[in-house]
Amino acid sequence: MYPSPRNAQFEHINECVGRFRRTGQPAISVDTKKKELIGDFRNAGRELRPKGQPEEVRVHDFMIAANGKAVPYGVYDIAANEGWVSVGLDHDTAAFAVESIRRWWRRMGRKRHPRARRLLITADCGGSNGARLRLWKVELQRLANQTGLTICVAHHPPGTSKWNRIEHRMFSFITQNWRGKPLLTYKVIVQLIAATTTDTGLALACAIDASLYPKGGKVSKAQFEALNIRYDDFHPDWNYSILPIRSARTVII
Repeated sequence: MYPSPRNAQFEHINECVGRFRRTGQPAISVDTKKKELIGDFRNAGRELRPKGQPEEVRVHDFMIAANGKAVPYGVYDIAANEGWVSVGLDHDTAAFAVESIRRWWRRMGRKRHPRARRLLITADCGGSNGARLRLWKVELQRLANQTGLTICVAHHPPGTSKWNRIEHRMFSFITQNWRGKPLLTYKVIVQLIAATTTDTGLALACAIDASLYPKGGKVSKAQFEALNIRYDDFHPDWNYSILPIRSARTVII
């Protein structure tokens, strides 16, 4: 009997993470956390409060147009046990996802990994960082050009997002930290995320990304063919590397 290609992909991801860690190169896990309504809405869980002083919340969870939703996109540094969360105000697009990775690199990653030459990204197979999403690859090419890093990507098989490391090593603790607390404002969300810690030393940083990320971005054939991409021999639809394209005007960030 042949091994399951899905199980083989998990083994491949673990081998890649181990290899990057042994060679001192950064490996991150990325994903979008569940979108959250802003306002006095019920938040699952229980929180200790003075007797007879329950937190009043709305009965229905219809979005308040003036408040909108929060879109938390997370980056978890596997070896460092630290993470970054960009709280978006607009759409969850590939441009937003890669901008979140860019902000992690500028504010945390390059300080933690000053000798990095390669970056491994483990991600789900769908959403704003989907394996079939052309805009995701185009945005990663821009990031590779700006940082000088070769970006290696390994996607989890479809339907296995709960095994993505960021889910159980970072997002689960954020959810525990804000249980029972209405997310009244974006500031509250940022403060609660940044205050999340664990006994194993998890440290988080968080900031609002107020940029606009319109949906429906198109990638032309010329743009896609210009990618400096190398597909792996094993499951090339899930595993590939994007190499930086040097130019006279390239500025490493």
